[in-house]
Amino acid sequence: MATLDVRPRLIDALSVLRDRVDAARFPLPLRGAARARRNRDELLAQLDDYVIPRLRSPKAPLLAVIGGSTGAGKSTLVNSLVGRRVSEAGVLRPTTRTPVLVCHPEDVHWFSGPRVLPQLTRVWVPEQDDGGSGEGEYPCAAPSYGSYGRGGRGAEAAEAAGEHGLGGGRGIGGGGEAGGAGALTVRIEADSALPSGVALLDAPDIDSLVARNRELAAELICAADVWVLVTTAARYADAVPWHLLRTAKEYDVTLVTVLDRVPHQIATDISGRYAELLQRAGLGHVPRFTIPELPESAGGGSGLLPATAVAALRDWLERHAKDPVARAAAAERTAAGVISSLRSRLPALAGAAAAQHAAALRLAGRVEEAYELAGGRVRREVAAGEVLSGDARAHWRDHGFGGRSDELLDALTQGLTALLTCAVEEADERAAEAWRRDPAAAEVSLTAAAGAAGAGERLGVIVRRWRRCLEELAEEETREARAGQAGERLGSVEPEDAAALLATALLGGRRARTAGENLADLLGAQTALRLCERGGRLLTTYLERALDGERERRLAPLDQLTVPPEQQAELIAALSVLQRERQAEQRETEQERAKELKAAVRAPSGSGPRFGSGLGAEAGSGLGAGLELAKEEVSG
Repeated sequence: MATLDVRPRLIDALSVLRDRVDAARFPLPLRGAARARRNRDELLAQLDDYVIPRLRSPKAPLLAVIGGSTGAGKSTLVNSLVGRRVSEAGVLRPTTRTPVLVCHPEDVHWFSGPRVLPQLTRVWVPEQDDGGSGEGEYPCAAPSYGSYGRGGRGAEAAEAAGEHGLGGGRGIGGGGEAGGAGALTVRIEADSALPSGVALLDAPDIDSLVARNRELAAELICAADVWVLVTTAARYADAVPWHLLRTAKEYDVTLVTVLDRVPHQIATDISGRYAELLQRAGLGHVPRFTIPELPESAGGGSGLLPATAVAALRDWLERHAKDPVARAAAAERTAAGVISSLRSRLPALAGAAAAQHAAALRLAGRVEEAYELAGGRVRREVAAGEVLSGDARAHWRDHGFGGRSDELLDALTQGLTALLTCAVEEADERAAEAWRRDPAAAEVSLTAAAGAAGAGERLGVIVRRWRRCLEELAEEETREARAGQAGERLGSVEPEDAAALLATALLGGRRARTAGENLADLLGAQTALRLCERGGRLLTTYLERALDGERERRLAPLDQLTVPPEQQAELIAALSVLQRERQAEQRETEQERAKELKAAVRAPSGSGPRFGSGLGAEAGSGLGAGLELAKEEVSG
């Protein structure tokens, strides 16, 4: 198995896909929206915390995340593998609140920066020269520790992580124990008892009563090269661990299972049943390790199991850590499995995005339809002269007998405002009723109703602005008419009179036929005609402005949900580009392997080992064993 040698094109394609996933939004309460949001967060966690960092650093150590249910013995297992107490074990639940990452001192630099788990603040404890703290002493309490993100190199790394979007606003809320309020932390321990090339991460319980711990556990598992699932003889058939196992199978990750606390009397029976369940689930190839029930399993005393109890699992980890081919095979299998899973996960996410956009269009269409009807009503009633009724009609009659023009304008302004307000309220009620019948509008109906309140005042402002513009237009035309025609008749015309006649002609319909005739007598037929045309365009503009403004106000809560129409296409396009680059990468890798195989076959006997220059017989056989191990990993 060749080591991961991913070219920049594939990483670029993954980065673009990651940004598209990050931009996807599912705010409307549709069926499947909550699942889409969870899938989006899980995808981001895997891409940010594992896939992209792994492809950028193929030689980084394996990260084996120890996960499982409450009380499964994860911390005790980690302590026993390291040989000292690095993670708190006990009967109180939840025990592991701050995740603990243990690695060889030479590998600390791989985990001290934001390469993986960039949203977690690093807090680390120096290597224990005396082989660990004494009984009852807990290393985390030592005053000598560093914190990535607090200053110095760690702060620069944290800033760089933010600049590159590694955190992406995806961090989980809550506070860590050692990182200060509002910060999630991971404590890093260095211990030479672990081989270089592998790191262990003790994660919180996947079924913790604390929601923050469950979310953090899921995110840590997404960052793993190897999932080490720990369950017990009493809970090996529970739903939670099997959900993890099915997920691991779906993503084709490198998986190890540990059956802990198995009573000696029924060890064979329980182990056989567990193996049978794994076989039925298509996971019969997964390495299984059984740990008997021991006094140390309860978390008392030193919290360490005998070395013989964890020897098989430790040997498996050491073999994968020391053999570069096996290590690369485990990492490549998990990374390739996650990338391959995108073929089914991205279309599902894109389908949910399409459903969101379709629902947003449907809700917006209900509003558009309601306001289209409102616009038609306003146009019909203006043409029918409905504005010229009540007080306005009385002032119009008085105007012929010397009534005041400003009072007529006031009455027309109020009548137009009332007409618009009634039309808008009717449109809002029609749209609200349609939204009440649509489950997708459950979370935006109240916001939209609150935003639509006070329409009468807003419409009154717009109508008064229209009146001022109409008065300015009448004054302008009157002034031009005076300049073009001499005589005392035009000299005595008041612009306000012309504005009142114009407003009456525009809003009175058939009820105010004489208004246009009076305007022509006052200013001349040509000027009156031009003034009516300009005034009609001005009225149309302001009516549309009034209705459009209220419609946009009703649609504002929907627009704020950020359901862009292109997110489905962008997700599918990003997946297409990634698949193309992945296929190109696989072809190039196969061609390189074919060339290596031909070169090895054509090498004359006695000219040196087939597996590379400078390798002796012992090294060649070791590499061959590594290749066989890699084949076993891939076939599994």
